[in-house]
Amino acid sequence: MSVLTGIEDRPTIKIEEKKEAIDMKEMIFPDRREAGRQLAAALIKRDFTDKDTLVLGIPRGGLVVADEVAKALSAKLDVIIARKLRAPYQPELGIGAVVNGDHITINKDLSRAVGATHEYLNREIAYQKEEIERRLQFYRGKHPAPEVSGKTVIVVDDGIATGYTFRAALESLRRRHPDRLIAAAPVAAYESAEMLKAFADEMVCLNTPVSFFAVGAWYKNFDQVSDEEAAAILHRNWSGWSQAA
Repeated sequence: MSVLTGIEDRPTIKIEEKKEAIDMKEMIFPDRREAGRQLAAALIKRDFTDKDTLVLGIPRGGLVVADEVAKALSAKLDVIIARKLRAPYQPELGIGAVVNGDHITINKDLSRAVGATHEYLNREIAYQKEEIERRLQFYRGKHPAPEVSGKTVIVVDDGIATGYTFRAALESLRRRHPDRLIAAAPVAAYESAEMLKAFADEMVCLNTPVSFFAVGAWYKNFDQVSDEEAAAILHRNWSGWSQAA
């Protein structure tokens, strides 16, 4: 995908200079809910409040953050499911991603470096597609997928490590022709945030530490979010909009 023009000139919301001089404790969020409220405040300052705004959370933890964002923006909330392709013998290392079962991206250099064969990739892609289908059925049921074309779409996660899964989500959405495509997270590794600027019209992030560690390191409470909790967030939002209509 070609790099979008004009993106580099847009400022990123992040910690000001002298990151190294800031005590890490000052950058830790109490929990995902509070992180979502702070992220929402930053988005409101950027004027992402028009009626055609759609917030998409990446489950599971990203849906908790996205719930607060959608609430503050009075925007509709939905889900986009992006699953990383795991490296052989290193399941925490992502070598690519699958989005909603129909968009696949692979880091070819990294996959070769870790010894991921063509057969292995086919098996991993098939597994992740099945997992995406399971989650879509569990979360959405018969609820229709949202319309993206012509809308301001804000993609939200609770944090961004390598950024490849988030990138795949953005690439998938770009093919559906949103008016504006925004990447948003409370915290992201600095290099990942810079990389994602080429795939979003704007990158909104509160903290972009150079020494990232892991997403959970930037939260005081980073308890795992269950599928049931994630689904309940979506159903509550859908119910609210149905009643408003």
